[in-house]
Amino acid sequence: MAWRWPALALLTLLPLTAMAAPQTATQTDPLAAAAACFEALHGYQVTLRSTDATGVREVIRYSFRKPGWVRMEFEQPHRGAVLVYAPDTGRVRLWPFGLGHWPRLDLAPDHALLRNPRGHRVDRSDVGVLLADMRRLSERGSSAPPADTELAGQAATLLDITGPAGEPAGAVHRYRAWLARDSGFPLRVDSFGADGGLIESVDMSDARLDVAFPERFFSP
Repeated sequence: MAWRWPALALLTLLPLTAMAAPQTATQTDPLAAAAACFEALHGYQVTLRSTDATGVREVIRYSFRKPGWVRMEFEQPHRGAVLVYAPDTGRVRLWPFGLGHWPRLDLAPDHALLRNPRGHRVDRSDVGVLLADMRRLSERGSSAPPADTELAGQAATLLDITGPAGEPAGAVHRYRAWLARDSGFPLRVDSFGADGGLIESVDMSDARLDVAFPERFFSP
């Protein structure tokens, strides 16, 4: 999901996010088990490494703490930019050139400078939202039987979910997702359009679950 800043041609965010862990995700319904793991999660940190259909690569350090705090630190292509969403105010603070550097912008999550071509919002960017989207698509369409596999050295469950015919242009019609077998955390998610073409591939295999963040991490 590309987040654009037209004025400075700066921001390309990829918000997807993560989960956790006291439970396992080995139940009959891997998505339901993954959602239960997410409910038990307090916070996480993950490097989002995405590649879109044209081969453009993005790297973002994404941090999440319930009830909805989000911090994004951009590594590629706009190294140094930082974005923080605060659920108590419903506002986004954006440092295009790094913390402590002018300007600092205060924006609504739906502001034009943060507009996303596919409608994604920073205030709805966590893995809980992703799992809910996958579940809805599965209920409306069909899913292949889950398969045991491995990704990035971790035991995983491979899911292949396809939506019904007639999906609108630009919408995700199919998800191929690798969920960590012990926690349900998405290690990688590929999304495809109705024409079968790749929309984006997102790697999240280095997630740290239930991270103890510094006191002012989300209010720098």
